[in-house]
Amino acid sequence: MKHLRLKLLAALIGFLPALAGCGHPSGVMQPVGLAAGKSTTQVDMLVATTRQPSGDPATLFNGERSPKPYMTDVAVSIPTKREPGTVQWPQRLPPNPATDFAVTRVKQIDTIPEGRAWFRQHIEGGHALVFIHGFNNKYEDSVFRLAQIVHDSGMQATPILFTWPSRAQLTGYEYDKESTNYSRTALEQSLRVLAADPAVKDITILAHSMGTWLAMESLRQMGIRDGHVNGKIHNVILASPDIDIQVFAKQYVEMGEPRPKFTIFVSQDDRALAASSFITGNVSRLGAIDPSKEPYRSRLEKAGITAIDLTKVKTEDSLHHGKFAESPEIVQLIGQRLMTGQTLTDSNVTLGQGVAAVVGGTARTVGTVAGAAVAAPLTIMEQPARRQQPTGTELEDSLNNDRQSKPLTQ
Repeated sequence: MKHLRLKLLAALIGFLPALAGCGHPSGVMQPVGLAAGKSTTQVDMLVATTRQPSGDPATLFNGERSPKPYMTDVAVSIPTKREPGTVQWPQRLPPNPATDFAVTRVKQIDTIPEGRAWFRQHIEGGHALVFIHGFNNKYEDSVFRLAQIVHDSGMQATPILFTWPSRAQLTGYEYDKESTNYSRTALEQSLRVLAADPAVKDITILAHSMGTWLAMESLRQMGIRDGHVNGKIHNVILASPDIDIQVFAKQYVEMGEPRPKFTIFVSQDDRALAASSFITGNVSRLGAIDPSKEPYRSRLEKAGITAIDLTKVKTEDSLHHGKFAESPEIVQLIGQRLMTGQTLTDSNVTLGQGVAAVVGGTARTVGTVAGAAVAAPLTIMEQPARRQQPTGTELEDSLNNDRQSKPLTQ
């Protein structure tokens, strides 16, 4: 039955090559030198991982699980001539820094003091960005994606990547999901170590797809242990969250108060989330809702969660799953506004007035985002079968419930 569902999944989405990560050579982590006089931009990042070392300097880490986390200092060179929102993978190895994304430095970091020393050497106003990738990612995929986001957003923050064990295979959905659960304590501990550093003023978490589950679970654990999330974690941005809506509401409540500022990017044409919904029994995913419609509009507004609808945003991504990084305007929105904790709504502009007004109001800040391009409400993507969806009462009950679990019997 499991294999039948996976075959049906492949038939449903119809783009196996896109999901399989084809189209570029693997093994790009071997550092290359920069030619004298060549102009490139370099992004330095600290990479924490629960992946198993591969023993190969071309890949560094594979998709299996490690009993202990590792830290690595990585530098990525980005060519000057490229389209914003794109990762220019090399067509052959070794990469050419003049035309390709290329790793220029790899250094293992063995202790927490070494990690803190790295942060102080790369400090950007005390602001830290922690990026958590999604399903079907190799180590190198997440490294290059974070480098692209940091470069294109113009953010003033120190980039930190948390990469968890993904086998980067279409048939690995269940393995990947269990790997996020395997990694949640390691992420929580990483966030605690980062927050304990006096040089860190605030932390923004940017999580994508299945990585949003990992982010929410780690923050929930932190809240259960301490009564609330660490106060230095100011912002949490969930892009295309692959989370059951009711489960998200429960996680949100159980992390306690005060909470970070939450922003979610959604898109009703997200084909990867449609596939995830199919796998999970046609349960709606948070990243595919229409936030202008009830019960979502009023519940999100009441909870103080900002939802940005990217349904009408056009990118080259055939899955419509990576718009947050591939749209130049949206990635700038992350870097220039959300990273600094600025709200996209105020007392005069509410989610109920439509996402076009919300995003359109930031156009002067982020460039050319136009209200008409970002979105009036659309009909939710048709699912293969009808299932009862969460009612307004159920969603409200979850968001308003006491954070302590109730006993099953009195």
